[in-house]
Amino acid sequence: MDKEVVSAKIESLRRCVQRIKEKTPASADLLEQDYDLQDIICLNLERAIQGCVDLASHAIADANLSAPTTMAESFQQMTILGLISDPLASRMKKAVGVRNIVVHAYQRIDWKIVYTIITSRLDDFRAFADAIARAARV
Repeated sequence: MDKEVVSAKIESLRRCVQRIKEKTPASADLLEQDYDLQDIICLNLERAIQGCVDLASHAIADANLSAPTTMAESFQQMTILGLISDPLASRMKKAVGVRNIVVHAYQRIDWKIVYTIITSRLDDFRAFADAIARAARV
């Protein structure tokens, strides 16, 4: 894997996660009422998920595996490469579903679900970044 590309994408991913953490309000109700926080959190959540997909694609291409047909499939292929666990792959696949809702159906976002994700699942992004960093030796 191109260490420069991987390093830059990991740094971007970590910035997104940090920004989400900094802007996470005290409750789901506060998130539901604050459009600016919604925008900041959704944008960074989308970028974080997309960054993970991009990193997975980079690792898959480097290993000469077949290109995945879906974003979610990228994470399954990461398990084939032995880079992430099945449970992490499963959670990352669910994150792709959240990304799709954020990108394509903004008006139907369940802010309680988003709040749960940003208060309990940010470590999944960190774990994914760490796995890629180890594999790329960055």
